[in-house]
Amino acid sequence: MFVDSHCHLDRLEQTPEQLAQTLEQARAAGVEHFLCVSVSVKDYDSMQEAVKDFKDVSVSCGVHPLHQEDACSYEELLQKASRPEVVAIGETGLDYYYSAETRDVQKQSFIDHIKVANELHKPLIIHTRDAREDTIELLKEHKAPHTKGVLHCFTESLEMAEQAMVMDFYISISGIVTFRAAEELKEVVRQLPLERLLIETDSPWLAPVPHRGKQNQPAYVKDVARYIADLKQMPLAELAKITTDNFYRLFDRIPVNH
Repeated sequence: MFVDSHCHLDRLEQTPEQLAQTLEQARAAGVEHFLCVSVSVKDYDSMQEAVKDFKDVSVSCGVHPLHQEDACSYEELLQKASRPEVVAIGETGLDYYYSAETRDVQKQSFIDHIKVANELHKPLIIHTRDAREDTIELLKEHKAPHTKGVLHCFTESLEMAEQAMVMDFYISISGIVTFRAAEELKEVVRQLPLERLLIETDSPWLAPVPHRGKQNQPAYVKDVARYIADLKQMPLAELAKITTDNFYRLFDRIPVNH
């Protein structure tokens, strides 16, 4: 069985009935749990409302670094993230590729998220792009010893992954690894330790080969897993079990489904 460790179900261009069908298709493909990740605290309530009736969907709470127009106060983030259904903080982090001009605002938001994760003992979900040094530096400076998390949709260097793993972080791989141009990422994945590996879709974006050009969906996490299993020269079923076990180990507020 597989887990989609990072998807945005509320961002799929679908009716509620279509979303239910999409999740059923994923279950039929062997996906047993879905983590629906928040990109805006302002939109958290509507996101939670969209998925609350699905017992196999969990949620996070946070502000994406590229959504600073939806920035919130530390107090508001703490209040929303304290809700019992919230299993993780984020997605948060730094993105200098698309929005270097807001780096100071991004940094303060990232620090706030780290502190909320520390206080609530909930894991962090981190987006990082072209901000390797600052991401690691802020984690080292502000993260509590007990706080863990994941670098999601990872496209950075093996060195950065190793620095994060030392701090009790997991590395999550999306459909980008299937893209023809992602040679550096493929080599990183070959070297990542299995005990720190997660898989995701980041749907509705970044559909893996052979679904490029389509709206991504959780069922396609199986294609990501199959590609990684081939890279690591191991059986798909073994990779599925390891990444699923890793998911429940990291997001330990989610009941294990198997």
